[in-house]
Parts: sequence; structure tokens; C-alpha cells
Amino acid sequence: MTPTYHHGDLRRAVLDRAAEVIADEGPGLFSLRSLAADLGVSHAAPRHHFGSRKGVLTALAAEGFTVLAEQLREVRETGGGFADVGVAYVRFAVAHPSHFEVMFAPKLLDQNDAALSDARELTFAELRGGVQALENEGRVADPPAAVLAAWSIVHGIATLALSGNLDASALRSHVAEGDLLEITRRSALLLFRPSTDDPS
Repeated sequence: MTPTYHHGDLRRAVLDRAAEVIADEGPGLFSLRSLAADLGVSHAAPRHHFGSRKGVLTALAAEGFTVLAEQLREVRETGGGFADVGVAYVRFAVAHPSHFEVMFAPKLLDQNDAALSDARELTFAELRGGVQALENEGRVADPPAAVLAAWSIVHGIATLALSGNLDASALRSHVAEGDLLEITRRSALLLFRPSTDDPS
């Protein structure tokens, strides 16, 4: 039976199907026509919502940054330390690998898209805010370098895990009994040691 979609449902269905295809085959192996065929709608239907294949990827990336920013903000608002923010970053990547892949593939995205720009800024504002808090405590002397270093650690761990390289290197089994989130926490704390009253 051909599925029917009410207003708004098709957009969600296209993004969900694109994420499934990306998880299985990567971001380069789908078209709007193939997504439409998978969903049983006319080939023009997805174009109405996204305009192009790049539009689908851009919307998926914007959604990813929005969700990531919300999760990082929740950690901050519930009193989590900076290491907890790093753990949340890696947790998001593992839970949303397709979003994570396209979020950091700028050549695939429309860099002039306002939703993408706004969502990306929300995410990096949370990362900068975490470093600002450490600077206020006197624990960071070079905030821009600290932001880059912190992002490099958590993004690197997430990428190594998702690509399979963390397991292939055999390093994962020797650190924190293979627990990815504990590996992230310990790595972050090598860079930003907590003060005695920091709950991290």
C-alpha cells in the first residue's frame, strides 16, 4: 500500500529515510528520486520540501546541531561540569551517527542556509560557554586554544569510534574497560583537571 503523508509528515519521513541510507551507505549514495521511491511518493514530493539533495543534507545537519546544542545546554543547566559536556557530545555522535557525519561535511551543505548557521552557532556557543566558565575560575589562560583543544578531543574520540578505528587500534580495550563515555571523560580531564569543588 502506498503511504500517504499529511502536511509536515513527508518532511520528517524524508529526513528519517535519508539518515537510514547514510548510516548504511554514506551520504553520497542517495537522490531525492530514490528517497521518494523508498517512501512511495512522487519524485517531486521531496523537492517541494527540500529543493535538492543538498537541501536534505543541510536540513539533517541543522537538525543535528539543534539537538546537540539542546543536549549540551541541558548538561550545563543541570550542573554538569565541562567533562560532562564532552561526554554528552560523544553520546550524541554515537546515538545520531548519520547526523554527525553530515554536520561536519561542509562541502555537502548549503553554507548560506540560515537554519544551519543558527543551529551551528547554538552548539559552539555552548562549547565556548563551557570554556568561559573555566576561564572565570582561573583554570584557562588561552580560551580560544582551549575551545579548539576540547573540541578536538571529543570530536576525535567520536570520529575514531564511529569509523571503527578506535577498536581496530586495540586502544579502546585498554582504556576504561572499553567504555567509550568513560574514555571521553578521562581524556577530557587530562586537559581540564577539575578543582576540588567541581563535580566532574
